[in-house]
Amino acid sequence: MKNVITIFNREFRSYFSSPIAYVVIGLFLVLTGVFFYLLMSSFLQYSANLQWQAARMRQPAPPVNVNHMIIRPLFSNISVITLFVVPMITMRSFSDDKKTGTLELLLTSPVTTAQIVAGKFLAAFSLYVIMALLTWVYPLVIVFFGDPDVMPVAISYIGILGMGAASVGIGVWISSMTENQIISAMGTFVVLLFLWLVGWFANFSSGAMGGFFQYLSIVEHFDDFAKGIFDTGHLMYYLSLCGITLFLAHQSIESLRWRS
Repeated sequence: MKNVITIFNREFRSYFSSPIAYVVIGLFLVLTGVFFYLLMSSFLQYSANLQWQAARMRQPAPPVNVNHMIIRPLFSNISVITLFVVPMITMRSFSDDKKTGTLELLLTSPVTTAQIVAGKFLAAFSLYVIMALLTWVYPLVIVFFGDPDVMPVAISYIGILGMGAASVGIGVWISSMTENQIISAMGTFVVLLFLWLVGWFANFSSGAMGGFFQYLSIVEHFDDFAKGIFDTGHLMYYLSLCGITLFLAHQSIESLRWRS
């Protein structure tokens, strides 16, 4: 465990000693902030129109579901933005060490491959967690000025973190196979994009094949979380995908150990 913590500290500090962490977090917050502003503007305009129509007809205005109109689409957009920013987080996990030669030093040091993979994954995932939790400001604004149901917000964040763990696992795996950070980022993006678009194939397939495509979709599993529905099956999908990709990353690095 001590070796994992040492590698984690080294990797996590390296994110903030370069512009990577600040650029990724800033980009993520700007994009999510734009979507939040657009959703809030649409909600306020819709509410104003309802009140105007109710006053015109001399009837009380019908209630408006804040969770349905703001919270759910906000987290759905956050889940999609995740697919674009995770490659920027994970592209240097192993690629940078391969290019600079520090990976060879790690492989000859008294640490196991599993400890190396775990330390690098935890560092990248911790940066993702910080980035995701900074978006708490948006639900807080709604809580102060509205009356949303808080439990679906918490469940949505569980889904965001689960999806992030799976996405970071994929990024670490792709990074373990190349020393070029650009190729690592593009490879991770292509895999995540495929896992996003594969859900559309279910609309053109039927039977077991359609269900298979729908199950593979990384975004389809998030829909219930965005609705405030906690399903352990969806969470197990994310954890299983994370575990499988980290195992593949372990095997990729282990093959380098045997070659050296």
